[in-house]
Amino acid sequence: MFRAIHLKKLPGSYAISQMPSGNSIPDWVDGEGFVSISRTADELSLICYDERVPKTVRSDRGWICFMFQGPFEFDAAGVLLSVLQPISENGIGVLAISTFDGDLILLKENDVEKAVNLLTESGHQVE
Repeated sequence: MFRAIHLKKLPGSYAISQMPSGNSIPDWVDGEGFVSISRTADELSLICYDERVPKTVRSDRGWICFMFQGPFEFDAAGVLLSVLQPISENGIGVLAISTFDGDLILLKENDVEKAVNLLTESGHQVE
């Protein structure tokens, strides 16, 4: 298992939004900061800065994003698990997203301090 993963807290507060699967990707989702767009047969899921999401869109707001500082080999095992385990074992919900180059996690604002403490105690670095 990987140890001493370096995570960087990204600026801003994020919203996780949901729209019907057949909707077009709205213009407001794209811009600065981390953006994630996922579509399944059941939904269109969007993540972006909270301030860009219209109040009329179904959203869960107040998420803070942390980016894993790599690089990591594309097929490296245990990178994500080493960060998720200490958080989830202590009752904190986390949303994990993987991209081609790395991983990101989102935590609710009120869980950030506890999660950072748990990660630090587990040997990780958080800036």
